[in-house]
Amino acid sequence: MLKKNFLICLAAIFFVFITNSNGLENKILVKIENQIITSLDIINEYKYLVSLNPSLKNIDKERVAKFSKKSIIQEKIKKIEIEKNFDNPKIPEKYLEQILKNIYSKIGLNSINDFEKYLTSNDINFEDVKTKLETEALWNELIVIKFSSQIKINEKSLREKINKNSKFLKSYLMSEISFEALNLKDLNDKFIEISSAINNEGFDFAALKYSTSPTSNLGGKMDWINENSLNKTIKAAISDLKINDFTKPITVPGGFLILQINDIKKDEVQIDVEKELKRLINYEKNNQLNQYSQVYFNKIKKNLQIDEL
Repeated sequence: MLKKNFLICLAAIFFVFITNSNGLENKILVKIENQIITSLDIINEYKYLVSLNPSLKNIDKERVAKFSKKSIIQEKIKKIEIEKNFDNPKIPEKYLEQILKNIYSKIGLNSINDFEKYLTSNDINFEDVKTKLETEALWNELIVIKFSSQIKINEKSLREKINKNSKFLKSYLMSEISFEALNLKDLNDKFIEISSAINNEGFDFAALKYSTSPTSNLGGKMDWINENSLNKTIKAAISDLKINDFTKPITVPGGFLILQINDIKKDEVQIDVEKELKRLINYEKNNQLNQYSQVYFNKIKKNLQIDEL
């Protein structure tokens, strides 16, 4: 009943927001230990998600509101864990600038100043965005501290991949949806639901709604990945796919993965083996850390009391 009442309240808030947000009363909607989520928090998250994914403007606002709620809850849970593990959580300004660059370049902007103006034009506070990105960076640092010793890299296998593809290298531009399933029936049911959302409303929309990956706020979009970076299971899953096709669920540590092919290119290259090996090692480390991140997040979420008011 609480959850149903919350969704009714959320729908009402967004109806008011759509018609006239200036006089909206700020109400507490969710409590997570010492963190609260208000109606304005969710509205600001909505604006942020739409600014990064303009295609969401074509989606029903109440549905996007639900994704906004999910996103801000994830952020608050991460903040709680960060505060438990760091005395004075901050990241270097240069590191934050690089994170900002990665974000604004994905939406076609050329500088931090352009990004700030773009956010302001969409009624989004730039300092709030920096705080959000800092939270995600601190969470990543926490995952590195906790799990880097558990990473396993097979350098021999990576070197073999490089030598095998020393003349031509295929690269993929992909989007991802990471999710969990309790059993085979749950997996099948979720795939039917997710694939329906992909077919009817697009992969970006489905990633925002269902994905637990850090890329969900960007509609699941990833950077170019060359075939040397992919393990055998993923390479086999995408080998026959055309642009805009997506995979069936791929089993990965901590859950399942759906990938969509956005573009493919094949380049003739002269590969610096040692440089490429270093790049692949970094990619594999990040991939494993992302998997640990999802498992750890789900574990701590289960141990928190989340009250929807």
